[in-house]
Formats: sequence, C-alpha cells, structure tokens
Amino acid sequence: MGTNSMRRRAITLGVVTAAVTAAGVIPQPGVALANWGGAPDLGPNVFVFDPATPAADIQARLDGLFAEQEHNEMGTSRYAVLLKPGAYNLDARLGYYTTIAGLGASPNDVDITGAVRVVGQPDPGSVAGISALTNFWRSAENLAVTPTDWSNQWAVSQASPMRRVHVKGTLWLEPGNGGFSSGGYIADSKVDGITINGSQQQWLTRDSEFGGDWTNGVWNQVFSGVTGAPAQGFPDPPYTTLPTSPVTREKPYLYVDSRGKYRVFVPGLRRDSAGTTWSASSKAPGGSLSLNDFYIAKPGDSATKINLALALGKHLLLTPGVYHLRDSIKVNRPDTVVLGLGMPSLAPDTGRAALEVADVDGVRIAGVLVDAGARGSDSLVTIGSNRSSRDHARNPISLQDVFFRIGGPWEGKARTSLTVHSDDTIIDNIWAWRGDHGNGIGWSKNTGDVGVAINGDDVTAYGLFVEHYQKWQTIWNGERGRTIFYQSELPYDPPSQAAWTSPTGPGWASYKVSPSVRTHEAWGLGVYAYFNQGVDIRAARGIEAPVRGGVRFHDAITVFLNGSGGIEKTINDAGTPVVGSFGTSAIVNYPG
Repeated sequence: MGTNSMRRRAITLGVVTAAVTAAGVIPQPGVALANWGGAPDLGPNVFVFDPATPAADIQARLDGLFAEQEHNEMGTSRYAVLLKPGAYNLDARLGYYTTIAGLGASPNDVDITGAVRVVGQPDPGSVAGISALTNFWRSAENLAVTPTDWSNQWAVSQASPMRRVHVKGTLWLEPGNGGFSSGGYIADSKVDGITINGSQQQWLTRDSEFGGDWTNGVWNQVFSGVTGAPAQGFPDPPYTTLPTSPVTREKPYLYVDSRGKYRVFVPGLRRDSAGTTWSASSKAPGGSLSLNDFYIAKPGDSATKINLALALGKHLLLTPGVYHLRDSIKVNRPDTVVLGLGMPSLAPDTGRAALEVADVDGVRIAGVLVDAGARGSDSLVTIGSNRSSRDHARNPISLQDVFFRIGGPWEGKARTSLTVHSDDTIIDNIWAWRGDHGNGIGWSKNTGDVGVAINGDDVTAYGLFVEHYQKWQTIWNGERGRTIFYQSELPYDPPSQAAWTSPTGPGWASYKVSPSVRTHEAWGLGVYAYFNQGVDIRAARGIEAPVRGGVRFHDAITVFLNGSGGIEKTINDAGTPVVGSFGTSAIVNYPG
C-alpha cells in the first residue's frame, strides 16, 4: 500500500471514528456504559426475570402484556420476556409481537411448569366459532414446559415459530373444536408426548424429536430431519417425510453463561441432519459471542448510526420496537450476526431497502419483521447483488424468522419483498405477506409484484410462506435450488382477469421456476385460491416449471378455499381443476 493510500485510509478511519463518537457508538460496545460487567440495557420493552422473582410478579407482567397484545394485530408495540435459568410456575399466554425465551445454554435450563401457550380467537365465520387464522407474529424459544393442563396449546398460523422448546407432555396445535388454523413452524424442538395437529392446514417441523404420535393433518404436513416423524403418506394422510435435512444452521440465541455474562450462541452448519442440536450427547456445533461484541440498537436509532457500528465490526442486536429508516442497514462484513428481540420491525420510509447484505460469508439475519413504506422499495431485503458469484457452501448466509408485510399497519409498496442473489443461502421460515386485511389494503394501494425472488445457485429454503402478491409469489432463477415446504395463497383481490394475466396464460403461477433452470427440487407444496371480488378469476396453474428430468416436485396440492374462480392445473398441465367450489388436486411426483 502506497503512502498516499495509507494516508487516505487513516483519514477515512479518522472521519468514521469521529462520526461514530459523535453518534454515541464508541462508548457503547454493545452494552450501556453504566452496565459494563452487569446486565445489558435492552430497553424498556424487554423484561428479564430470574427464579428469585416472585411468581406473582412475573405472572402479572405476562398477563398485562397479553391483555395489551391479544388483539393488537396492527399495532407498534413489541415485547420480549427473558427468563434466566431455573424453575418457574407460569401460565404464559402470548399475544401479538411477544416473544418468551429462556436464557439457558440448553432449553432444559429454563423449566416452566404450567404453560407457554397461544389460544384461539373468536371467529364468527368459522363453524367452530373460533380460529387461529390470524394468530401471527409471536414466538417461544429455548425453554422447557411441563403442561399442568392436559396439553400445551400452541394454536398459531404464520410467523409464529417455536424453536428449541422441550414440551414435556402433549402439544396441541389447533384452537379447539376443529376451528380453522393455518400455521406453522417448529424447529430444534422435542415433544415427549403426542402432538395433536388437528385442523392445521399445513405445518413444517424441522430437525426435531417426537416421543409420541403426530395426529391428524389437513393438506400439507412436512417433516424434515425429525426423529419419530410419521411415515410418508401424502396425500392421505398428507405427510411428507424426509429422514434428514440437507443443510441446516439453527438460529442464534441469547443466553447467560456460568458467570452471569450475556452472550449469543451462533450455531454451526450441519449436513444431512436429524433431531435436535441440544438433546444429543455430543456438543452442538457453533461458537459463542460476548454481548459486548454487539451494538444494541433501540427504536429511534438511525440507519447511519447502526451502519457506523457495523462498519467498526460490531454485530447488531435489535431491541423491540419499530425502526423507521431513511437509509438501508448495510451488512458488509463476513460472519455478522443481526438478531432481533421481540420481533422488531424495520420500516424503510424513503423507498430504499430496509436491509442490504453483501455477498460475504456467514452473515446471519434472524428474528426481524420488515414493513414496506408508502414510498415503495424495489426490494425490502437484498442478499448479495446481481453480480454475486462467490461460493459460500462452507459458510453460507442464513435468514431465519424474517417476516415481510406490504400493507397492514399502514399503506406500503414494494416490488419484491426478498431478493437472494448469493449462492448457498439458507432460508429458514419466511413469511412474505401482501396484506389482505388491516390498513392501506387494496389492489392499487398495497402493491407488490413478487414475494421472494431467488437468483443465487444452491439456495435451500425450509418453510417458504408467501402470499397474496400480484404476480408470482415466488420465482426461482438459480440452479440447484431446494424448497422443503411451501405454503401460498394467491391474491384475494384481482379486480378482473385482464388485471391478473401473465405472459403464459390466465393468472400468475404461485411458484415459478424459470425456463432456463436445469436442476431444481421441491417437497411439500400447497397453493390455495380464494378470489373474493365476486369475479370469475382463474389461475392457469399453481406451479409453473420447465419440463425436464432435473426439475422435480414431490407432494404438491392445489386447493379451492372459497369465493369464485379457481386454479385450473396443479403443475404445468398436470392435475385437475379446483374451480367454483371446494376441492383439492394432489400430485405425488412430477414428472411422474
């Protein structure tokens, strides 16, 4: 490096350091200055308890949060309840935007007797009078629960993951009485008793352990790397069972070490995995980071302030709340961890992306919600760029529990919600949702063309939930892509067939594999139609892909839910129409 280059670098670092100091980042290497060596300042919406806290006090806090959040579907409040290792007697009911998580190294370090539960909501449109169709945006992580009732109820739909949870009894996944439910997702968890799926229309369970039977199922139940999973049976029973998961990495999590210091465990890569990472005798792969290595962001922090911290080598912990951004958060350094607590929302207000990740190794994005703004973005989250070509097979980028909304809390617009250019990326539980209810909803209001666009090669997706976009829900342009579980509703609100016609025929396929792709494989796909404008709207097919031996689908189904119109074929020209009244069309293998 020449003298002038060294001088320019020194000047640049000096400017950055001065700017960061002015922004207040240098004195805060992850924890507030006053708390160095003690508890981190996680803001007013994170509540940390230990076994010495009176149970009545913890219960009062949980009950208060539930009362506030039970019906606060489009609100801006976000909360996390964290429990230090020990035993608790609690009944934790979770409402919207509420996370409960243990702070142990193992789920069994936080042992709850009682319940960690989500209950159904009144639904006059359901025959049962109750449903879980809108039980979104909440989570339970890294704890054990022994139910004191006959089961632990977890009646959820999309964007409500259960991770690293040990249910020491029966797990019940429906709201009751056969009420409708449209979830959900479990990973790295163990259920000692039976799991009652009940009315759940679809579900993905990944790398977990069942000690008892899995019962019931409606259309699309997928098990990947699950010991004790039910046998393959699609379409009757509707079980798709893969003995192992091809490549996985579990979500990072916050914990307290033996000295009482806060750390983040960063799980390592596994291949051909099955079962949990924590109940085996061998140590879980991965490493640990001090919370001092993180910049702890609070709502009100600007993208500039956050980006300066990232540029100085910090990881990022987003505390609960809504982050209105004038610029994109930019992750440019390899192995950076971006971890959200309590489902924080990133809201780009100026038409830029909320988050841009460079084409570098090992970045982990986990636990965030992204809300489109009224100005409209080309892409809400971008992984890599259209020039990306690096091989990340040994240390891929991963996205886990990353959820998108266009409309709902306010009117929003985005051409694409998630764009993945980087090769080898792991996608693990995504819900991309163009809102069908809430605020700012309408065909010409909350506009969004595509939910998820995959341009990178060797991308693996577990749990793609993509709904209501105005063109393709998912388009796959990269080679050797794999999807394990896909759930999608087509848009409810096309005003006419002319307004919703693609280059290949009436409507837009939900899942599109580009004609140039030579190799692609997907298991357990469900595409559903409900056109509610009183107009006969048709989709020519639910899935569209090139017809060649290297492009394969297993266990796909199209369903007419209600309304008018429907889907003519399941995959390309295969399958039967589901039009005009309730019906299903299942294909076990394509090509046959």
